[in-house]
Amino acid sequence: MSAEAARPPLRVILVEDDAAFQDAFRSALAQAPDLAVAGVAATVAEARVLLDGPAADVLVVDLGLPDGSGIDVIRQAHALWPDCAIMVSTTFADENHVIASIEAGASGYLLKDSPLPAIPEDIRVLHGGGSPISPRIARQVLMRFRPEPPPAEDDGARAETPSLSEREKETLQLITRGFSFDEIAELMGVSRNTVLTFVRRIYTKLEVRSKTEAVFEARAHGLL
Repeated sequence: MSAEAARPPLRVILVEDDAAFQDAFRSALAQAPDLAVAGVAATVAEARVLLDGPAADVLVVDLGLPDGSGIDVIRQAHALWPDCAIMVSTTFADENHVIASIEAGASGYLLKDSPLPAIPEDIRVLHGGGSPISPRIARQVLMRFRPEPPPAEDDGARAETPSLSEREKETLQLITRGFSFDEIAELMGVSRNTVLTFVRRIYTKLEVRSKTEAVFEARAHGLL
């Protein structure tokens, strides 16, 4: 017997309140001997009961549940089962749900218009370190982080562009994306005091007093 044949199937848990989707999901995984449905929950409360049990290899979560948001399930699963790969399966395609799910710990995001027979391969890709994501969602995420083009300037209307260091520019980009000073420090691998030093320098160079003013002036000068 080969090592692959002897390997136990991946334990997959589904959090989904639609009975028809549950049945279709089970049928799709029944055709895959390397995958096994280890549990199904229809509510946040039922999901939390499963989270108290043995860890799953893969967790597939709907966001719109009868008693709350699947994002809460993702956040708790990510904390309790750090090695579990988490994927969203939902009808929600808006930016708020997408970003909140990723921040909570999801590594994949599929809309329910994706072909369900493909879900076994999506689960394998997710568990293998990939990030299955619907094309519409992928484009949305990419557009969110695309720098805005600098506004057109009237001749002579704008003063000389301030010169920021690479670390100051990195700090400014993270401020623009809404991260707190503590989060910026962690992302940049420096102390909070170092981040505050970068911020003070940015404020001085841009001649501003707040994050909002800094972002406005940076965009006006084409720094973002």
